[in-house]
Amino acid sequence: MRIIVQKFGGTSLASREGRNMAIDKVICAVEQGYRPVVVVSAMGRKGDPYATDSLLSLINNKECKIEKREVDLLMSCGEIISAVVMAEAFAERGYKTRVLTGGNAGIITDDNFGNASVIKVEAEMVLKVLEQGLIPIITGFQGMTEEGDYTTLGRGGSDVTGALLGKALNAEYVEIYTDVDGIMTADPNIVPNARIIDRIDYREVFQLAYQGAKVIHPRAVEFALENNIPLIVKNTFSDAPGTVITNLVEYEDNLFTGVTSMTNKAMVIVKDGDIPKLLTDKKISIDIISEIQDQKVFIVDSDAAVEVENILKQLNIEYRIINNCCKIFLIGNNISGMQEVMSKLVRTLEVNNVNVLQIANSHKTICCLIEEADNKKALNELHRAFFCAS
Repeated sequence: MRIIVQKFGGTSLASREGRNMAIDKVICAVEQGYRPVVVVSAMGRKGDPYATDSLLSLINNKECKIEKREVDLLMSCGEIISAVVMAEAFAERGYKTRVLTGGNAGIITDDNFGNASVIKVEAEMVLKVLEQGLIPIITGFQGMTEEGDYTTLGRGGSDVTGALLGKALNAEYVEIYTDVDGIMTADPNIVPNARIIDRIDYREVFQLAYQGAKVIHPRAVEFALENNIPLIVKNTFSDAPGTVITNLVEYEDNLFTGVTSMTNKAMVIVKDGDIPKLLTDKKISIDIISEIQDQKVFIVDSDAAVEVENILKQLNIEYRIINNCCKIFLIGNNISGMQEVMSKLVRTLEVNNVNVLQIANSHKTICCLIEEADNKKALNELHRAFFCAS
C-alpha cells in the first residue's frame, strides 16, 4: 500500500465548505492511488463552539478543582466531534470511513496529562482499517495510557499525531493542511511582504517552530526526521504546492530561512553568579545567559518574572528586571560565526532605532532581545534587509 497521512487543522474544518474542501484533498489522493490516513484537529479556534479553548471554558481551568486526567477527557471531545462530523461528510459523498481515537490508533503515552509523552505507537488497527478498504479518520492531539486513560499531547499535538502515524505506517509523506499556502519567511500578519518557502530542511523548520513561528509543532518535525519522512505544509483552501520539509535541500546562495519572534519575555540582571542555577533548580526556565563584567544577564518568560523577583528579594540580591521584552530570530543555514551577518543585523536594528538589549547566536540562529514595542518594526526591517534586497 502507498500510504500517506493527511492532517487537517481546526480552521480547515470549522465550516461545511472547509470540510468539503478537505475531503476534496483526500479524494484527490485516493484517485492518485494512495491510501490516505486522515488526522483531524478540533473544529475551529477559540470562540468556535467545539474548539479546545471553548471546551475548557466550560470549567474553571485556571483554578480547576478536578484532576488533569478529567481535563484531558474533556479536551479530547473536540477531536472526537470533529472526526465523527467528517465521517458523515465523507459518507454524504459516497466514501466509507472508520473513526479511531488516538488510543484506538495505537498511540500509547505516559500519564503526564495535558502534555503526555509518547511511549510507543502500535498502528495495527489503522492498517486493518486500510486493508478493509476504508479511510481511517483519527483524532489528533490525543493518546491513551496503558491503563486506558485518555491523554492529550500538548498544544499543536495533532501535528505530532500526523508525524507519529507517518513514522509508524512508513508513509511516503505527511501533509499538514492549514489556512496558509505554506511556511513563510515571516508571519504575514506582521510582515505583509513575507513569501512562501518552497523547500526547507528539517532542522531549519524546527528552529522556526521552536523560536515562535506558528508553522508546525517542533515535535512533529523531530518524529518525521527520525524516519526521513517528508512533511508538506499546504493550504486546504487553495491548490498551492506548499512547502516541502526534507533533508534534501540545496541552498545555493540563499543563506536565510526566515525571521520570527517570541513575545512576553523579561530580562534579568543580577550580581550573584549562582542565581541562574538556583532558578533552574526551581523549575524556572531561563535563556541566553551571558556575563557583563560582574553581572549575570538572562531571560525568563514574563509569567515567571514576578516569581523570580520574589526569590531575589528574599535572598537580598541586587537585581534589575526589564519587562515587556521580546526575542527576535534570524534563522538560516550555517550562519554561526559569519561576522558580516551579525553586523548587518545589528546595524539594521540600530538605524531603525531598535535598542538591542542582548544578542546570541548558534549554528542556524541569531537571536536579539529587544523591547516588545519594537517587535513589528524589527521584524519588517530585518525581513527587508535579508529577504528583499535587490
